[in-house]
Amino acid sequence: MNINASPDAISRSPAHITPGYMSGFGNSFETEALAGALPIGRNSPQRCAYGLYAEQLSGSPFTAPRGSNERSWLYRIRPSVKHSGRFEKTDIGLWRTAPCHEQDVAIGQLRWDPVPIPKAEMTFLQGVQTMTTAGDAGTQAGMAAHVFLITKSMVDQNFYNADGEMLFVPQQGDLRFVTEFGRIDVEPGEIAVIPRGVKFRIELTAGPARGYLCENYGGAFTLPERGPIGANCLANARDFLTPVAAYEDKDTPTELFVKWGGSLYVTRLPHSPIDVVAWHGNYAPYKYDLRNFSPVGAISFDHPDPSIFTVLTSPSETAGTANIDFVIFPERWMVAEDTFRPPWYHVNIMSEFMGLIYGVYDAKPQGFTPGGISLHNMMLPHGPDREAFDHASNGELKPVKLTGTMAFMFETRFPQRVTTHAAKSSTLQRDYADCWKGLEKRFDPNKP
Repeated sequence: MNINASPDAISRSPAHITPGYMSGFGNSFETEALAGALPIGRNSPQRCAYGLYAEQLSGSPFTAPRGSNERSWLYRIRPSVKHSGRFEKTDIGLWRTAPCHEQDVAIGQLRWDPVPIPKAEMTFLQGVQTMTTAGDAGTQAGMAAHVFLITKSMVDQNFYNADGEMLFVPQQGDLRFVTEFGRIDVEPGEIAVIPRGVKFRIELTAGPARGYLCENYGGAFTLPERGPIGANCLANARDFLTPVAAYEDKDTPTELFVKWGGSLYVTRLPHSPIDVVAWHGNYAPYKYDLRNFSPVGAISFDHPDPSIFTVLTSPSETAGTANIDFVIFPERWMVAEDTFRPPWYHVNIMSEFMGLIYGVYDAKPQGFTPGGISLHNMMLPHGPDREAFDHASNGELKPVKLTGTMAFMFETRFPQRVTTHAAKSSTLQRDYADCWKGLEKRFDPNKP
């Protein structure tokens, strides 16, 4: 086996960048693990250096506008047709794909405790548990929200998802993504995005892992427009990291799993498909540290819309209406005067799947713990519980910094349908709606 990453690509990185990565979002990158592996001035030469094959991976139609056209050229030991033998359908476990109407659940606000990490050996492919689905993967619209549990590294196994882009949000344990573009290491507080069609496997580097996964069937995640905010703050492009080329020259039996049309298929290969020696383009996996997010907010009064916390967005054909928004609630200062500072009570056209990575969420100090989930579907009311309301209504309005906290939302314009697994889970808090029971009538027409 030969595993190699380019020393040249690493040394060219700015001093603040972690070795093994290139900085920027949506850039046209180029990287080679062997000097001279990248052709100069052309994409598909008559003969590639080192006996490599040239192959293009397209994440968008060829005719997509330049600003949304995504593709990369890969220079690999074998073309992907050699990684595609006879496929057999295999068990997909608890992974579900939209449309999925397998469970008729009465409408209402829902919340789950963290799913316990099992003691049994479980790879990523065995550990995906779908909680909700939305839209239709076949029409490339909507999403699915999953929990993943991993107690064992994938060994001689690789995978790619033909149904959607994958946004990983680790909550416990560190992960290593060994992709055909290079390696990505992430820890809780970071995210990794693997584009549709990119081959990878997940290895553990520090014990069992648990986290959240958003499977995006629609337009690829991109940075949101900042509007009047201007050119800076929120998620800055320079903080996104894409791996340098690294490859395996490994001639041992390997399984390649593919999720396609909501089903899981497997083929058996005599070699590793992680064999890209060099690549260039703008369609590649990446990571981002959520702690680098630069939040903005009210410095006088009122609570702004949560859209100011959008890290990434998957656009739809309707301007200003996201297929998915990935929103976080990080450490930040609260300074607004004469203002109810937590998120206000509201009814929303968007459907909100929320998770807590660490710390305490200010609108739900009780019952919502790291690893937990809440679901507030479209046009269903939600907001702070009684404890949060009392504290926000009566507390001294001095500057307060929320520290040691990181929550997030997968927000979509589609209703999110709960799977049978989620509806029957022992972690479902069947009394969740009781958190608002204490909000008694306060109206008195004689006391303005």
